[in-house]
Amino acid sequence: MSDTFDLARVRSDSMSSMASQSTSARLMLRQRLAQLLTCLEDLSSDDEANEEVSRTLDDAFHLCGGRYTNRESFRLHMVTWNVSTAEPPADVRTLLQLDSQPATDLYVIGLQEVNATPVQYVSDLIAEDSWSLLFIDTLAPMGYIKVTSVRMQGLLLILFAKQAHLPFIRDIQSTYTRTGLFGYWGNKGGVSVRFSFYGHMLCFLNCHLAAHMNYALQRMDEFEYILDTQDFDMYNAPNVLDHKVVFWFGDLNFRIADHGMHFLRSSINNGRFNLLWDRDQLTMMKKKEPILQEFEEGPLRFKPTYKFDRFSETYDTSGKKRKPAWTDRILWRIKPKAVETEDENSSTTSSVDDDEYPVKVMQDLYTSDVSYGVSDHKPVIGTFNLEMRKKVETPLVTLSVDGHWSADENATFTYTILENFESSTWDWIGLYKIGFKSASDYSTFAWVKDDEVAANGEVVTVHIKNELPLLAGDYVLGYYSTNMQTLIAFSPTFQILESKRAVKVPENINGHEK
Repeated sequence: MSDTFDLARVRSDSMSSMASQSTSARLMLRQRLAQLLTCLEDLSSDDEANEEVSRTLDDAFHLCGGRYTNRESFRLHMVTWNVSTAEPPADVRTLLQLDSQPATDLYVIGLQEVNATPVQYVSDLIAEDSWSLLFIDTLAPMGYIKVTSVRMQGLLLILFAKQAHLPFIRDIQSTYTRTGLFGYWGNKGGVSVRFSFYGHMLCFLNCHLAAHMNYALQRMDEFEYILDTQDFDMYNAPNVLDHKVVFWFGDLNFRIADHGMHFLRSSINNGRFNLLWDRDQLTMMKKKEPILQEFEEGPLRFKPTYKFDRFSETYDTSGKKRKPAWTDRILWRIKPKAVETEDENSSTTSSVDDDEYPVKVMQDLYTSDVSYGVSDHKPVIGTFNLEMRKKVETPLVTLSVDGHWSADENATFTYTILENFESSTWDWIGLYKIGFKSASDYSTFAWVKDDEVAANGEVVTVHIKNELPLLAGDYVLGYYSTNMQTLIAFSPTFQILESKRAVKVPENINGHEK
């Protein structure tokens, strides 16, 4: 039996149903329809009456369906993997499903137990760790740019995005919480990244919770402690659960209770995973923990991901003979709409934002890839469609390239700030070759206007002198905001011409072809 779950998609919505539309909207619709009926009764050749009918129909259509139009779907690919301090495999293309269609918009990768010995950890602070490098080198040629990452000892969370989305990924912040050794050690805990995506607030929380069968309650305590202690410098989403969509994933370490080893392995070998669901500790905890009831998860229609002999698909044959378990999970939560109250002294607290800009989360795939064997855990993959109406569609800055560019002459470009943002004289504009890996992977850069922050609508001209690449290639300019810690605008792609100073390699050297 295939481990891949590709049946009916699991779906959640920031609106519980069509019936949950606001009372005010329904009243307005009734009023428009009543007006329409009145117009129809009086309908004649009167142009004014005909115009009123047309306006009323337009209003009714807008109220009924306008808020559900102009919605776009973005594909999210998530991976969680406890890598057990191992070095990465040679290839992760199948893990990332790079050939899938439609193409992925965002990649979020959460790892646990990345090698964090003191020497290795210090080395990784200076340069990217080997796992990050592998993902970066795999995704960059496909047009994905590393947006940000956060690391707490063995816990690592990385966000990648298509270049086109970067100007609309804003307000990026990250944090972490230690839960190992009473909160003093970072071998267990959670790391998170939050950001605004086209105006919608998303948060990703990668956790590694307490191990062993008997610590289910401690795992819950740790999860609640992480939620309580993680905060962000954002007035409208200071805590994890304030975000419109939260993804909680990682090695959550929940086990399968009560069943003996023979029954477990027999059920797994026969593909009868459903026989194990009711004794899965996380499923059991959801029945009595209110906070867990707000989270959704797709069906566990793949083999438990722990514990395997390395480089095999055989469960633990060591003396410990750990029971198989779905320790590695991906869940999500749509922020609940505030409950409307009937108290005369209280006004409804449901927001217009939820009605006009809902977000739908649809899970397309929830599975494990058993082909990877460097760890005693198998990686878990979750792919989602995020359906939303964009709240933000205009970049903060525009960039324009002037004339032809080559290293033989000075280059000129202009930028214009379109909207207010927390700009700084420390902002800079980098020159990036197509296929670049991150904001720091520039060929050269220039500071923005250095004496003062540019005004809205002001066209600022910048010159770059004798610092361009000698060889021809396709490039873009990117505006990096120091305060927002991300690239917030790009120029159209343009070509740099080959310099006359470029060293030519002969076609034939000593009788040998180049």
